[in-house]
Amino acid sequence: MNVPTLYPALFEPIVRGALAEDLGRAGDATSDAVVPIGVRTRAAIAARREGRVAGLDVAAAAFRLLDPAISVHVEQGDGSDVAAGATLAVIEGPARPVLSAERTALNFLGRLCGIATATRTAVRAVEGLPARIACTRKTTPGLRALEKYAVRAGGGTNHRFGLDDGVLIKDNHIVAAGGIEAAVRRARDAVGHMMKIEVEVDTIDQLRQLLPLGADAVLLDNMSLDELREAVGLVDGRMATEASGGLTPDTVRAVAETGVDIISLGWLTHSVTVLDVGLDFETG
Repeated sequence: MNVPTLYPALFEPIVRGALAEDLGRAGDATSDAVVPIGVRTRAAIAARREGRVAGLDVAAAAFRLLDPAISVHVEQGDGSDVAAGATLAVIEGPARPVLSAERTALNFLGRLCGIATATRTAVRAVEGLPARIACTRKTTPGLRALEKYAVRAGGGTNHRFGLDDGVLIKDNHIVAAGGIEAAVRRARDAVGHMMKIEVEVDTIDQLRQLLPLGADAVLLDNMSLDELREAVGLVDGRMATEASGGLTPDTVRAVAETGVDIISLGWLTHSVTVLDVGLDFETG
């Protein structure tokens, strides 16, 4: 699959911070005490259950930032589907920094692979239907760029990255603005022609209010399947339709069958289970 580029400028500061958190004030007391200077190792990172790979460059950065002499050879790149026991990468270099970086590297890799795997499951659940699977802004603070990358590695698409790259008028905005019409009008007057405007509605009556106003997309929040089907019919292609609200890979197929264009799942990033990955030194 065509996996997007994840540039080091986006993830190296995050990895540096995680390494500093783990190393604390004095470094790796255990490895420094137990492993003689100059000992080298060869180790393999392996998946302990099947899944979709994402985040190998991030994991590799944890090793290389501690010691550029460490080499990381990728066996199964991001976007690959792997079986339990598959080797993802081989690490070679000085043993001390490999040990010191191990947990940071695996923490990133396991979480990103878990998100990619969950996204793959949701995408497969809607195969044959036009609906796309998207994430939300319900991400781990500080890790949004990485987690949204993992969603794309899993075959999904991204919702907005932050508050600045799209207008999403939600229920509290509508209350504060004095109604849907006032909120949409003010948004149109305030943003440039490249900025999309989406409006969240909770009921069919709210959708009827929105239709004449010309938004780019409507977020159909916590609607039943019957309501979603009715909403899609009312919109009739005039704007993109997005279903959201408590959805999981187990429920997306039925939602996709209502005809919505996008299904967004905060679950992909806020409740996902990490993929179990481990690093083992060669012996003998």
